[in-house]
Amino acid sequence: MVKELFQRGERLLGTDVMNTIAQKRVIVFGVGGVGSWCAEGLIRSGIHYLTIVDSDCVSATNINRQLMATTRTIGKPKVEVLKERLLDINPDAEIIAVREVYSENNCEKFNLSDYDYVIDAIDSLKDKSLLILKAAESGAKLFSSMGAALKLNPLKVQVAEFWNVKGCPLGAALRRKFKKSKMFPKRKFKCVYSEELLENVGDSPEVDANSTWDVSKAQINGSLVHITAIFGFTLSGLVIQDVVDTQKTKG
Repeated sequence: MVKELFQRGERLLGTDVMNTIAQKRVIVFGVGGVGSWCAEGLIRSGIHYLTIVDSDCVSATNINRQLMATTRTIGKPKVEVLKERLLDINPDAEIIAVREVYSENNCEKFNLSDYDYVIDAIDSLKDKSLLILKAAESGAKLFSSMGAALKLNPLKVQVAEFWNVKGCPLGAALRRKFKKSKMFPKRKFKCVYSEELLENVGDSPEVDANSTWDVSKAQINGSLVHITAIFGFTLSGLVIQDVVDTQKTKG
């Protein structure tokens, strides 16, 4: 049955590439509006070994853009609900759900060199910059999501090497942080981003100092699923494209 699940992918990519995809190990940090779709894209594309890391539980405000968020999953840990869904897609996949925040307190427990690919879909500037630095030191290839909020136009989503990302406030904040600390990623890495930056029009008294990358503007920014999903699927696509390109090089 598993072979049948990936028949269309195998027809496009070939048996050897699909077998290689199945052997790759991927870890996704942050399974919200971007990371949840990335995880699904990876599993549906044939990734067999996947680790998902996130500490949050599903809330009602997640439903408009996060894959596993429904009225029935509110209050449940995101990684557990997502794992259940991914196993519904491929019961033979080996999925590890880690309900934690990646931070200075626990980063050493994650041996990133155990993975072929690290996906950064973290919101927190401090934790995101730490993951980028650690991943760039590891043997894994890193792909990172920049800010997906305050965007509407899907045609403006694009990919660039981190230092070439333009018009993204999160990317700019990361660059400032690296320059201020004089600690820089040791390797180049690609990012998914959009130069579009709209303003919130609706009123909201809520603030979220834990997830915002700009503490001076601790607010919840508007976002839509067609943008967050494109970010996530693009990240998963970068992984598959890299496997294909590497296979061609070896061939």
